[in-house]
Amino acid sequence: MSGSHADVSKHVRAYVAVFIALAIGTIVTVAAAQVHIPHPMNYVVAMLIALFKASLVAAIFMHLKWERAANIWILLALCAVFFAALMLLPSLTTFDLPKQAQRIGAWG
Repeated sequence: MSGSHADVSKHVRAYVAVFIALAIGTIVTVAAAQVHIPHPMNYVVAMLIALFKASLVAAIFMHLKWERAANIWILLALCAVFFAALMLLPSLTTFDLPKQAQRIGAWG
């Protein structure tokens, strides 16, 4: 039987470890928001923290760590590229704004 107590115990330890890492990641996220970082760099720091936390969730809770099918990895890479394009899209439209709107933060 594949659902023995040892197998379940191993997964529970992984889930608890990821929970602790996500809790620490959340504390790091809040601490990074309180630290003054130059404007473009704060987005990079926030995205790196979010990427780390999302990777933990995908690897353990979505069981991608144990996935061997190439189709899943190709689809995941395609989603990552699409996500990156969506994140860059608003910054590309910033250059279409008048200089004063760029200076005050869009239309603020």
